[in-house]
Amino acid sequence: MIELTIAQIAGIIGGELADISAEDAAATRVTGTVEFDSRKLGPGGLFLALPGAQADGHDFAAAAVAAGAVAVLAARPVGVPAIIVQPSAAPDSIDGASGALEHDADGSGAAVLSALGRLANAVATELVAGGLTIIGVTGSSGKTSTKDLLAAVLAPLGEVVAPPGSFNNELGHPWTVLRATPATDYLILEMSARHPGNIAALAAIAPPSIAVVLNVGTAHLGEFGSREAIAATKGELPQAVPASGVVVLNADDSAVAAMADMTAGRVVRVSRSPGADVWAGPVSLDELARPRFTLHTRRDGADAQVEVELAVHGDHQVSNALCAAAVALECGAEPAQVAAALAAAGPVSRHRMAVHTRTDGVTVINDAYNANPDSMVAGLKALAWMAREAGRHRRSWAVLGEMAELGDDAISEHDRIGRLAVRLDVSRLVVVGTGRAMSAMHQGAVMEGSWGAEAMLVPDADAALELLRDELQEGDVVLVKASNAARLAALAEALVDPGPTTR
Repeated sequence: MIELTIAQIAGIIGGELADISAEDAAATRVTGTVEFDSRKLGPGGLFLALPGAQADGHDFAAAAVAAGAVAVLAARPVGVPAIIVQPSAAPDSIDGASGALEHDADGSGAAVLSALGRLANAVATELVAGGLTIIGVTGSSGKTSTKDLLAAVLAPLGEVVAPPGSFNNELGHPWTVLRATPATDYLILEMSARHPGNIAALAAIAPPSIAVVLNVGTAHLGEFGSREAIAATKGELPQAVPASGVVVLNADDSAVAAMADMTAGRVVRVSRSPGADVWAGPVSLDELARPRFTLHTRRDGADAQVEVELAVHGDHQVSNALCAAAVALECGAEPAQVAAALAAAGPVSRHRMAVHTRTDGVTVINDAYNANPDSMVAGLKALAWMAREAGRHRRSWAVLGEMAELGDDAISEHDRIGRLAVRLDVSRLVVVGTGRAMSAMHQGAVMEGSWGAEAMLVPDADAALELLRDELQEGDVVLVKASNAARLAALAEALVDPGPTTR
């Protein structure tokens, strides 16, 4: 972030100084990073004292200062130099970007997060005045993959800051903003929502000049109640873009295409069909489901085309790549430059369509970080393709956990995914979990066709791993996919590095 004194930060966020004199606060600058994990602090940092499920960050204030922090942003005095903000009178439940912040009983977390947002807004405003371009990305699925592709295609044009993993909420979003410095040219921000108004609030912290909307699906349907409500919330991002800005819309999604009418910015449409500003010619997949296509662009009345071979896996990545390409072109990249960057952009964020082939020929698709009905369909299609490509008939395994936050549709959606596994001719379905939704997925598969032993219901990841270690054969393909709450990432990692007990 830009260097600020402790006194300046206190003024920006409306905080009071504690355990530091006004003179020292005016002379001491924050020159390091802003962190909510005291173990990651270095010299000159600022520590955020946030409540967590197991511990309260206020209890680690002294350790943070010992590690190099010059001050702590807190809701109460902590015995070391601090900027104090008053707890909220009506605390909200807060989901932490790393699992460190899960509840906020006394409102202290809400107060610190609100102050963090004000600080990020002040920093973003100054950096934008100096030439920073802020790019916001939203969608029901594909945000993290697209963010990673964006970072790759923009890197040749200047310095890029993007969030690690899925830091896309009220903690991760301002935390990422404060990673930007005067040397940063492009700041990529991933924006998620659990309630209407969430994306508008994030956009207000760091107003984007370029917005990307990928799709409107059924992720968090239990929170929103309907796909229309999800679309309205995703539409908060294009609404935040000024007339001087650009909004990139996936025209293949009708709900996204309709957002062209709700923005003052210039609209750039991407599609897998001709007629859009940026579109993909016929798409083919290689043996690991990596897409190839012709990228068509239209700028200044002239058309151009270039061949693209993606390094990421799954047909669904085509739309993500088109959106990334459209942004890069708007920022001044040439089509050939975009194609080269996409070809080199392999999976970056962990547990997202990461494909590993073991020495025994078993291919593991680790997509265990998140899941919703749309991404689950995409993952199963990629699995089916890899198993059948080039005339081979490899055994395919779908190891699936729960898709969280689907509300009243949870049973029907899990049933649908179980049936889809049968229709895609997946060889084995391993359903992991004991709840009603997982029983519905298992029964959906059993009822869809002649499946019996092909569909297995196991209580947990340990049981799934034991089953797979006993039954995997050379050349099998395994997809591991679930919402993060199902905790299947460790299972996928164990399969990638099987150890001596796996054949």
